[in-house]
Amino acid sequence: MLSVLFVCTANICRSPMACALFGQIVNQRFSDLEWRIESAGTWGIDNELAAQGAQWAMQKRGLDLSGHKSRIVNKNIIKEADLILTMEGGHKESLCAEFPEYRNQIFMLSEMIGQTFDIPDPMGGPLSGYELTAQNIERILVQGSDTIMRLLSQ
Repeated sequence: MLSVLFVCTANICRSPMACALFGQIVNQRFSDLEWRIESAGTWGIDNELAAQGAQWAMQKRGLDLSGHKSRIVNKNIIKEADLILTMEGGHKESLCAEFPEYRNQIFMLSEMIGQTFDIPDPMGGPLSGYELTAQNIERILVQGSDTIMRLLSQ
């Protein structure tokens, strides 16, 4: 089973959206493989619902985040993942510091397209910010899916 973990700050916006979007890509392109696609946050509160703006942005794509419950990253979650993709450089840095034995599995999402930039957090902003974030994550996942597959096969 291939396992990908998406990580953001509170696990109520960017990482749940990435999880849903990557699940859709997997169903379209890699459905012959067995997957576990999950998300977690570096800081926040367990069992929070996905942000309304994130739910709205996913609903526009036919995806449902209504059952999402946030969780904070820990060693058990990290050790279950083959690949860990973070939304920001600070997330990557903190995970590498806290879990150095997994540092070779931790990347920024933007690294999947050969770049290094943070995915801005739209929390508290207008719906257009959530849509822009969803578009950005989706673009990176589509363009970077071959890189993700290559990293998973190492």
